[in-house]
Amino acid sequence: MTIKVVRGNPTPEELAAALAVVRARAAAAATAPSGAEGPRDAWSDPARIAARRVPQPGQASWTRTYWPA
Repeated sequence: MTIKVVRGNPTPEELAAALAVVRARAAAAATAPSGAEGPRDAWSDPARIAARRVPQPGQASWTRTYWPA
């Protein structure tokens, strides 16, 4: 792995700290099991969005522009 400093002039301590973080993240990602994402949150479930009926356009669709939940 090659890391290149694009801007600035970091001190050796700053560069060592940044590399330690990058290496720790890479090691954690390598040892994590493939299904370690955990359970999905309810707010991101697509079925929650499609649970309600969506109004269809039609002659009186302007009367249905506000649908309380």
